[in-house]
Amino acid sequence: MIQSIYRMLIELTNGKWSSALLQRFAKSSKSKRVVPSFAKTYKINQEEMEKPLNEYPSLHEFFIRNLKEGSRLIDQHPDAVVSPVDAVIEDIGEIEKNRTIMVKGKVYSIAEMLGKGDATARYDQGTYMIFYLSPSHYHRIHSPLSGEVVNQWTLGEKSYPVNKAGLKYGNLPLAKNFRTITEIKHKAGMAAVVKVGAMFVNSIEPTHKGERLEKGEEMAYFTFGSTIVMLFEKDTFALLPNISSPFHIKYGEKIGVLKGKE
Repeated sequence: MIQSIYRMLIELTNGKWSSALLQRFAKSSKSKRVVPSFAKTYKINQEEMEKPLNEYPSLHEFFIRNLKEGSRLIDQHPDAVVSPVDAVIEDIGEIEKNRTIMVKGKVYSIAEMLGKGDATARYDQGTYMIFYLSPSHYHRIHSPLSGEVVNQWTLGEKSYPVNKAGLKYGNLPLAKNFRTITEIKHKAGMAAVVKVGAMFVNSIEPTHKGERLEKGEEMAYFTFGSTIVMLFEKDTFALLPNISSPFHIKYGEKIGVLKGKE
């Protein structure tokens, strides 16, 4: 029953017009009035923001705020893989032989998530990680490692909630939401960064141009909270032993190391 009600409410509030109205308000000067209360409600660390609170002209500009230089340190060891975002690591595991992952009791198909057969085959029995960004988080996305951008594509139309309730009761949001995928060829193999849109707004804005990404370099930003799914090929990545879900992390902090191929 609760699942049916939840899905109905999501459908009613996730249409084209409601999404457009929300975006219009967030980008308007009127939304500036709610920025202080938003910052207070979500306990935003104002000390690390690039600008004072009163200098953001809209809620949208506040959502996509930059940080002061030096607020995050990128682990520079050449084998280190770092978190691409400020987030909570909600799930970690091995991609099964049938190319599925289990998240909050639901089975997700990597094939459906990626939409490409050749890409799906690469991550068979590899590692996946789910990074959830709440509205309180810094919303810019950075490269977790250095390498060549070999593929980028976009899938999906609507976006449903990707918080705990959304993952539990929603209709497979990680595989159906609006999402953009970037595949990076690094020294040990391939990795995919799947950027998943959140409820109401399908905004994933790319900021990187070029064929190469350096570790810690900005790739894109989200409007509102959302999720990153990271996929690693089998035997190319070793997770730090102290990381288990749920795990709070900031971008640039080490999550594991590359291993295997050179």
